[in-house]
Amino acid sequence: MTTTTSGPPGEDAYEIDTDPDRIDIGLVHHWLSTDAFWALGRSRDLVERLMRGSLNFGVYEGEGAQVAYARVVTDHATFAWLCDVYVDPAHRGRGLGVRLATAVRDHLAPYELKRTLLSTLDAHELYAKVGFVPVPDPKMLMILSPTT
Repeated sequence: MTTTTSGPPGEDAYEIDTDPDRIDIGLVHHWLSTDAFWALGRSRDLVERLMRGSLNFGVYEGEGAQVAYARVVTDHATFAWLCDVYVDPAHRGRGLGVRLATAVRDHLAPYELKRTLLSTLDAHELYAKVGFVPVPDPKMLMILSPTT
């Protein structure tokens, strides 16, 4: 899947692609392990493993440099989990988060999944723009966390 998306008039177009060979693993590792509060300290090995088991989305500027990333864990039949959405600080404020979430939503639409979930601390408004809503009955959800 490759999608070219433009922002407001006068801004460069960005390309969103799921080709795993285009993902800059070193850059994604750097972003997540040093700047993403939910992934601080993740090892390069862990980032490589999670990418192998996921559907990866890269966002690229006109020159081809990667400027954003997201991944989806899915069975392609009933369930998906959108996670690790990250936009390079130099490209924030241009609507890339919404465009990336929209591309993910549109890419998953043909699978007619029963549920696509995500967890966010502070970006509820961004995800609401593409159709995400709070879990209607959070008492139905449970989590298994590692014991310490």
